[in-house]
Amino acid sequence: MRFAEPLVEGRLVRRYQRFLAEVDTAAGRVTAHCPNTGSMQGCAEPGMRVWLSPASNPARKLAWTWELVEALPGVVVGMHTGRSNGLVREAIEAGWVAELAGYGSIRPEVKYGAGSRIDFLLQGPGRADCYVEVKNVTAAVEGGVGWFPDAVTTRGAKHLREMAAMLAAGHRAVLVFCVQRGDVDVVRPAGHIDPAYERAFREARSAGVEVLALGAEVSPAGIALTRRLGVG
Repeated sequence: MRFAEPLVEGRLVRRYQRFLAEVDTAAGRVTAHCPNTGSMQGCAEPGMRVWLSPASNPARKLAWTWELVEALPGVVVGMHTGRSNGLVREAIEAGWVAELAGYGSIRPEVKYGAGSRIDFLLQGPGRADCYVEVKNVTAAVEGGVGWFPDAVTTRGAKHLREMAAMLAAGHRAVLVFCVQRGDVDVVRPAGHIDPAYERAFREARSAGVEVLALGAEVSPAGIALTRRLGVG
């Protein structure tokens, strides 16, 4: 995935009210949309180098969207959670994810469970339907470990239970961690942040929900999934 327009570099002043960020750029201070609802642990400190994309709609209230952050020297992180589904779909359609190859159709945002929507429903003749849930991973610690979630997510635990129910009904269910940073080798459920999510994760995996972790190369030019990561 390449960015449609060149990104603008700046320095983060502050993230506030969850969806807003003040950024100092060469042209002055701007307010950008923050498309990440998590805590952004380790990725939202004042002074961090960031990159913004210009809004394609000139009538939009905020002219900029926060896309990337240099969380550590040389470690650029894709913090836009809305990009993760596109990255995973791109990888599936290119045949790069062997476990998800060979389906005739990919349908996004399909209703299932108790008022939920699965990120992708893969279907093909003679094959069980495959329910694919994508989670964006930005939080990392030393030793190449990435954590999900970075904040309590009752919705995430609910999705795991609903995926296990799809499995019990005879379908496939696959959880994909999309890791938009290059310093992660393994992804683990963050029980120290959300014990309920870790329990739901362990139970779903024991029931047969498949778990994949895909790592990306991230730069101001674009983002691409290029590595298979471990799952702890």
